[in-house]
Amino acid sequence: MQGFGVHTSMWTMNWDKAGAEKAIAAAVSYKMDFIEIALLNAPAVDAPHTRALLEKHSLPAVCSLGLPEHAWASVRPEAAIEYLKVAIDKAADMGALALSGVIFGGIGERTGVPPTEKEYDNIARALTAAAKHAKSRSIELGVEAVNRYENHLINTARQAVEMIERVGADNIFVHLDTYHMNIEEKGAATGILEAREHLKYIHLSESDRGTPGYGNVPWDEIYTALAAIGFKGGLAMESFINMPAEVAYGLAVWRPVARDEAEVMGNGLPFLRNKARQYGLI
Repeated sequence: MQGFGVHTSMWTMNWDKAGAEKAIAAAVSYKMDFIEIALLNAPAVDAPHTRALLEKHSLPAVCSLGLPEHAWASVRPEAAIEYLKVAIDKAADMGALALSGVIFGGIGERTGVPPTEKEYDNIARALTAAAKHAKSRSIELGVEAVNRYENHLINTARQAVEMIERVGADNIFVHLDTYHMNIEEKGAATGILEAREHLKYIHLSESDRGTPGYGNVPWDEIYTALAAIGFKGGLAMESFINMPAEVAYGLAVWRPVARDEAEVMGNGLPFLRNKARQYGLI
């Protein structure tokens, strides 16, 4: 998980054979260092097919997901453990390096009241078991802090750090996202500095989830902080321009955030890469 990657939402959120072939070929054409595969339906994924494509192009992969409601770890930890085990096995069978994202809950999970200790106890139990299984499959796990409108449980880098330190596994890391940080952190650099040695992965996403460099994210502050902590992890561009209805609902994406792939990849990707070179990250 090093260098520049791209989330498969750029081309598809349906990881069937056609979606895999389209997204992997496109990522290779843009000379990405890795690809992030959204596992919306892990059991249905043809792992050997994806693995063959990734190996053909020597393209590393990371998988990501949010838990479905029947497996929300805060209320149904045993169901979460079983669901995560299936996703971990699928990621391993595909040849992926990690499974990250909202692995502790759902996108759109909110109770309307502050999180309880029981919820956090349940999450810790689920992640402890998942981390143990992931280690047996040589998979790392990432906990992504997301904004309060998408989930009420882990919104800041500090909360993500507290959870992974509570779990105590050596194969679990913090995953940050500039879109969420722009909402939740006290300053753009704060989350990065809070996560520090636990930070191995970051989504580079604009304030409107559109084209990086065309919104309100303070990119120089972000890159300065990454350089200051000696960040060596994955830099993944994430922009949502191909959203199925069920995902758009959870993310509250109601209007186009960019014209098309050409706008995001043609303008946003060079912007982010140039910033990374400027700050010595690549």
